[in-house]
Amino acid sequence: MAFLELKNIHKSYYLDKEEFPVLKGINLQFNRGEFVSILGESGGGKSTLMNIIGGLDRNFEGEVLVNGKLLDHKKEKQLDSYRRATVGYIYQSYNLISHLTVLDNVLVALDMTTLTKEERKKRALTLLDKVGLSEQVKKHPNHLSGGQKQRVAIARALASDPQIIIADEPTGALDSQNTKEVLALLDEIARDGKLVIAVTHSQEVADNGTRIVHLADGKIDGDTRLHPAYPIPDDPTKITPRVLPAMASYRTAFKHFIYNFWRNSLIMLGTAIGIFAVLLFSGLGNGINGYIQNQINSLANPQAVTVFKNPTGKKMTQEQIQSSLGRTMATDPQSMTLSDHNLKRLSKIKNVSSVEPGITVSAYQATYNGNKQSGTSLQTWSKSVTSSSIKQGHKPGNGEIVLAKQQAIQLSSAKNYKKMIGKTIDVSFNWVDKNNNPVPVQGRFKVSGISEGASSVTAITYATMVERLNKANASTAANFATVNVNNLDNVQDVAAKIDNLRDTNNKRVMGAITVGSILKTVNTYVSLASTVLAAIAGISLLVSALMIIVTMYMSVSERTKEIGILRALGERKKDIRRLFTSESVFIGFFSAILALVIVGIVALLLNHALYGLIKYNIVQITVGNVIFAIVIAIVISFVAALLPARRAANLNPIDALAAD
Repeated sequence: MAFLELKNIHKSYYLDKEEFPVLKGINLQFNRGEFVSILGESGGGKSTLMNIIGGLDRNFEGEVLVNGKLLDHKKEKQLDSYRRATVGYIYQSYNLISHLTVLDNVLVALDMTTLTKEERKKRALTLLDKVGLSEQVKKHPNHLSGGQKQRVAIARALASDPQIIIADEPTGALDSQNTKEVLALLDEIARDGKLVIAVTHSQEVADNGTRIVHLADGKIDGDTRLHPAYPIPDDPTKITPRVLPAMASYRTAFKHFIYNFWRNSLIMLGTAIGIFAVLLFSGLGNGINGYIQNQINSLANPQAVTVFKNPTGKKMTQEQIQSSLGRTMATDPQSMTLSDHNLKRLSKIKNVSSVEPGITVSAYQATYNGNKQSGTSLQTWSKSVTSSSIKQGHKPGNGEIVLAKQQAIQLSSAKNYKKMIGKTIDVSFNWVDKNNNPVPVQGRFKVSGISEGASSVTAITYATMVERLNKANASTAANFATVNVNNLDNVQDVAAKIDNLRDTNNKRVMGAITVGSILKTVNTYVSLASTVLAAIAGISLLVSALMIIVTMYMSVSERTKEIGILRALGERKKDIRRLFTSESVFIGFFSAILALVIVGIVALLLNHALYGLIKYNIVQITVGNVIFAIVIAIVISFVAALLPARRAANLNPIDALAAD
């Protein structure tokens, strides 16, 4: 039984509706150990016949049987497997992949075998040594002579140990000495038990084989045996084929990426600029949010809710509460007291960690060394006041007081106000007893600290205030409370619940004033602004995507012949798509890395320049920003490569091999 058999092969080309027959009923049988020359003039159908034998041409009539089994040319996957396992190609124009070294050009065929990495490299080096190129393995094809290139092509054709070697005009571009050496190599391949089929128009070349098949005008008009086929070895070698692993595609893509690094660097720079702009605005948004939060936190604790009695019993805004508070405290402070019952109700609200009762006095007088100063607010210290507001000294302890800077200046002088710390001052104010009768209250306090800025306060501890009021037989009922919330995100919810607490007459009893809700609103606006700016900057990413699409289409055009070579070696459409998408992903990934380097440098410079002014790093790149940059770059580059990769995968292998 013949190893390869062609039965009644017909093939025609069409120009519009006009038919041009090329093969007109070809019937041939081939056996292993033969070196068959298909001889004929140009245009006689030799190359078309070879494409059918090699599993590249699918559109013909007739049958091809391999080892007695029908090769179905309608099934693309079967043809891919056939080319991987059974066929090796040697071309007149060598068809080496220019961006791969000599060694890599051979390994590209071995990647589709089950050999280990070490075994693949060893076999490739052995084959290159066999064809006399052991000293050239690291060179690229453009550094080789014509004869050397053809030897690389032979080594590649033999790499996966195929049973059929197809040589298309293998000596057409060689001088006489190289022609003799290549023909000797082909004869040696046939002696190893392979089927060698060489297409040629040279009678001299054909005479070196074991058999000559003459093809003229699409028909066999001669079949001459020069000598018997070589015997097949008793223990022929066999390398198991496999589909190309994804990692092999990634390696090839990375090698091409490095080979064209400087051209790719321009694409990476353009993409990196777009990602850099998005990162910078996101980092600015993070920094501004953090700066605002830092400033507000230095003024007041955003997790503290200040609670006052609601004098109207109706729903009130924070502004309305603060406005009515000043009037009521001055005219009827006793009406603003909070009952123990309501304080307990506050502590039972979900997400409330603690409740601090407090007392605030709307008018008082401070005296030191004969200097008198009238103040408008003396309050008890609570967690709603931050220690950062105290620029000199510390927060008050028992029997101590914190003075506002302006108050300290009035009691001393602008130059010596800091010396007030440690001094004792007298404080007096009018309060009421339990029957709402006026009661004078006096006390001596040691100055523990001086507060400055918008959050400056005059304050004593709640325990100290209660002690002084008790001595004067005045009421010690709290007229405000500080509710501490366990998390900033829960502040608004807790404030809403406080506002909604009602008495038996269904009237609202308390009102809440929060800094946290204000902070959250400001953060929302800043986040929105930074997102809008980042989105505007993101338009440049669309330009980057277009650049990648154009680059990939150019790459497909430049590598058309390479695509044909890889398909002839047995790579699937899927492998070709992966080759181009993975290279694009490399471009995207390194663009993101470049963008991160640029934004890191710019952020460092901006933070250094502005830190002296605001004492804060205004650009803050988070881990989330870094992950976003890498992911968005990879996604954009992958999506941008889909259409070019699809076009590459759908190229006809025959047309691709014929490309210049």
